[in-house]
Amino acid sequence: MVCSISSLCNLFIIGVLLSLLYFFPNPQNRKINPIIINNPKIIAIIFIALILVTTKEVFSVFGSNILDMSVPIKILLVVKDFNIPFERLDTWVTEAIKVSDSTKQLLNKNNFSISRSRVKNLIENKQIKVDCKIVNNPSFKIQNSEIVEIQLSKPIEAIPLPENIKLDILYEDEFIIVINKNSGMVVHPAPSSPNGTLVNALLYHCGENLKGIGGVKRPGIVHRLDKNTSGVIVVAKTELAHSNLCKIFFNHDLDRRYNAVVWGQPLNKGIIEKPIGRSQLNRKKMSVVNKGKMAITKWKVLDIFNPFASLIECKLETGRTHQIRVHMSYLGHGIIGDDLYGKPIAQKNFKNSYLKERNKLIKSFNRQALHATKLCFNHPINNKYLEFSSPLPKDISVLIEDLKV
Repeated sequence: MVCSISSLCNLFIIGVLLSLLYFFPNPQNRKINPIIINNPKIIAIIFIALILVTTKEVFSVFGSNILDMSVPIKILLVVKDFNIPFERLDTWVTEAIKVSDSTKQLLNKNNFSISRSRVKNLIENKQIKVDCKIVNNPSFKIQNSEIVEIQLSKPIEAIPLPENIKLDILYEDEFIIVINKNSGMVVHPAPSSPNGTLVNALLYHCGENLKGIGGVKRPGIVHRLDKNTSGVIVVAKTELAHSNLCKIFFNHDLDRRYNAVVWGQPLNKGIIEKPIGRSQLNRKKMSVVNKGKMAITKWKVLDIFNPFASLIECKLETGRTHQIRVHMSYLGHGIIGDDLYGKPIAQKNFKNSYLKERNKLIKSFNRQALHATKLCFNHPINNKYLEFSSPLPKDISVLIEDLKV
């Protein structure tokens, strides 16, 4: 790099000096020595072109630093300064960062957080050097090494495109944003829903305020709400906030509550502790399975609408895919409008034509009647207690009024 820059600068200077032969007249009106230059105008034009080319090259070399001031962060870890066993590189770097106050301060200042998986990703993407040599093997042993250099590049642009979609924002600061999500909006792009998602909307809304998660300029999704589930959801805007929010959710240091309208009349309150995993009969569904991950849901009945349904509140102690939907279906009280897990009351159970018509109307509700009503947690950066709530949306409120008739 240094040699190429030096050569470009030398060519630039030579081009300037030689091109001056054309612009400055000969004071004694002597003819230019034909051995040196036969046609000064042509030679000057050539060297002016040379100046333009070298100028372009110089800017291409310096461009990222001249035009873009967000220079990658470099971290130097001197091996002998750490009393850490000589393990594989990804493990050693992760531990070294944990005990290095100066490194943690630098990362916090730039809203970075580095987990072992992130370190492994940096190694595989050739962003870590050991003694000035790139190492791309996470299991590399650093024994007898002296210096480990880490380069954290500025976040690359996210693949999903920003879209100007209106959001119902409950709270926002430089670290997190809390949204009241509408039913029908997918949280994260997928092959079946490549756009129109919450992520697309957040990329547009937050713009340059997204500091990058895992090296990509994207919002940090910590938990998800199903497409047809509405309500409160929190998203991280920086890597550090994302990492801390993940810990909060992993340790269950938060309060998450949902309201659901379910078929039938469950007990007044209860708790279900059943493991949830992929269904063996339908791979698109989750179900209660012995080898699944333990899931805990607490519920209590808020209102009863004889003979059809009940309004309940669910409190999540864990966060498994489709947890409330699966657990309530397992109890025999599936959520109204849930085509995947709901179990409507059969028409044959009603002898009265009026009840049959009402049951038919309720069965036509076009999404699961599930709403995330409350989310409470401590702020992932300043530890301030935050509490957010969302009233039932209009469609569920109308459903409840119909059930009361």
